[in-house]
Amino acid sequence: MVRFTLGSALLACALPLVACEEAATPAKDPTTAVTNATNAAGSTATGAVNSVTKADIVDTANSAGSFKTLLAAVKAADLESTLRGPGPFTVFAPTDEAFAKLPAGTVESLIKPENKDKLKAILTLHVVAGNVGSAQAMKLSSAKTVNGKEIKLDASSGNLHVGKATVTKADIAASNGTIHVIDTVLLPE
Repeated sequence: MVRFTLGSALLACALPLVACEEAATPAKDPTTAVTNATNAAGSTATGAVNSVTKADIVDTANSAGSFKTLLAAVKAADLESTLRGPGPFTVFAPTDEAFAKLPAGTVESLIKPENKDKLKAILTLHVVAGNVGSAQAMKLSSAKTVNGKEIKLDASSGNLHVGKATVTKADIAASNGTIHVIDTVLLPE
């Protein structure tokens, strides 16, 4: 016997409407066009953000399990509420392994309250306002971060490099932006 609940009935009715609405919504700007792009199979295209994603950047990073140091630093710098905000943001997120490459004691020193401004300057060097997918980023030579500094982007080798870091996984969708995983912490020059 098949049990049919009100919740499953609503979901069954809503899914086709959501799919049609997204496909039928005209792009207001080129960024939205990338955001709404889907391939023939109906999945989100490379470089696009999945608008159905419910988790924000912080929750998405937390779910991945490899950004514990980054998230602790975000909290210490009082940036968590910003990265939970509407955005959109593009975050070049260093993994725990990337933070482990820093000299011993660096992270511990940075998360102290007296170093909050320095920590905030480093973290905001990893964030670009707007939703920049990897396909778009690979066409850019630089991007302005939310701390006002430019970071160099280079895809001449076929891989996307951000400063001295390499993007190891791109286009992780969050409700308020995109995460690109990097293997090195970006530091101000």
